[in-house]
This record gives sequence, structure tokens and C-alpha cells, in this order.
Amino acid sequence: MARASTTSDVFNALGDVHRRAILDVLLTGEKAVGAIVGAVSMSQPQVSRHLRVLGEVGLVECRAEGRRRLYRLAPEQLQPVQDWVAKYERAINDRLDRIEDYLEELQRQGDDRDT
Repeated sequence: MARASTTSDVFNALGDVHRRAILDVLLTGEKAVGAIVGAVSMSQPQVSRHLRVLGEVGLVECRAEGRRRLYRLAPEQLQPVQDWVAKYERAINDRLDRIEDYLEELQRQGDDRDT
């Protein structure tokens, strides 16, 4: 089943390079919007819009500290992405194993010819 073409799921939210950059900034810990703005070279309204999308899909959490809003990564929400990527990783590893087996067989055949 195809995913809806919205930002309402983790996959589509991660499809935007700016949102991925914001997540990269939050990898090091909780940050205020101003710190995120400085790190990603976007305007505050742009960062706030992206943070809202990331918050809607559960990738970031926000807490108030006085007048400031502090954002932090919610990495457990990346599990669907990790599960999806794991399928491809297994497929690639299976292919590499078959290539390795084939190369070892070729090596054995070459060794048999030398003797």
C-alpha cells in the first residue's frame, strides 16, 4: 500500500532536506529555536514550520521553559524507517554473500587447475 503524499507520516517528513538538517542539529541534545535557526541557516518562521511538521509525526518533542520552547529528538519514532531500511540491508547482504560464495568457488576452481 502506497503512503499518502503528505507530511503526516515519518517517511514524508524525512523527505525534506531542511527537516533532516534540523534532526541532525537535535542529535546533540535539546535546543531552543534560536540555536536551531543559527545551525541550519534558515529563518525562524521556516524552522518553526519544519519543527511543527516534525512534532506532528512525533520525531521531535517540545517543552516550555519560561518563554522559550526547547526541542529534542524523539528517536524511537524512527523505528518504522529503521524497519523499512532493514529489509533492504538484508537483501543487499544476501547478494553480497552470494557474490562472496561465487568468488570463493572461482578461487577454488583456479587452485584446482594449478595443481
